[in-house]
Amino acid sequence: MQTQAWHYYWTAIAVVAWMVDILEPERWVKSSPRMHGVVRLDDIFVESCGIVVAREACCARVLLVSGRLTVTRVLATVLLGVVLLAPAARAQSGPEAGGHELQLWTGGGHGINGSASDTGVWNVGARYGWVLTDPAGPGPLRGRFEYAVDVVPVFWVFQRTGTAYGFGLNPFALKWNFVPHHNVAPYFDIGGGTLFTNHQAPPGTSRVNFTTSGAIGVHFLQSKYNWNAEVRFMHISNAGLSTPNPGINTIQVRI
Repeated sequence: MQTQAWHYYWTAIAVVAWMVDILEPERWVKSSPRMHGVVRLDDIFVESCGIVVAREACCARVLLVSGRLTVTRVLATVLLGVVLLAPAARAQSGPEAGGHELQLWTGGGHGINGSASDTGVWNVGARYGWVLTDPAGPGPLRGRFEYAVDVVPVFWVFQRTGTAYGFGLNPFALKWNFVPHHNVAPYFDIGGGTLFTNHQAPPGTSRVNFTTSGAIGVHFLQSKYNWNAEVRFMHISNAGLSTPNPGINTIQVRI
């Protein structure tokens, strides 16, 4: 692999590491009363197309900051990732009828209501999609319809009582890809699936939950690979499998 390509892989890892840190800073910070905390992120593995990148230790010094995570901070993280990564992306001309989409993604966010407002989430997944139609629709709504499936091997829910580690499967995502303009293709999608965690989420409810979500985003198209950024609303609840069932409403950003 060329040196430039490796540079952008490590840039992506740095962005993900920063996202994890801001989602739950106290988990990564070792502090003393007289010193700023020191963050050490070890054993970072990236596996893509059967190639495993050896672990890379990354140290960063941060300030201990009290207070809750805000959506603004998450959006700032994603925007930084887009600025760093989009210029290096090599993408195809956009979705085409009969085509397929293979996507690796990561994202995170925060609860937005009630008792779950201090809950953070971070997830990593893979998507496979089938573009089913040629361009259809009037004027600015013209686009192609796509059906996709997500596998989510990493789904972390950061709660007051501790972190719940989970696995998700989203058997359907319905996506509308607008016709590209100037190498930019907006889209929106809705979908749903199941989430299994090792601890109850929220606490006192169930380890089996269901997810429903909707997103708006943009593809950045180049010559071989696509980058995209999106804002996603996700609702997590157990659909009455246990009582109570307060659910978790989150706003997430994904790249």
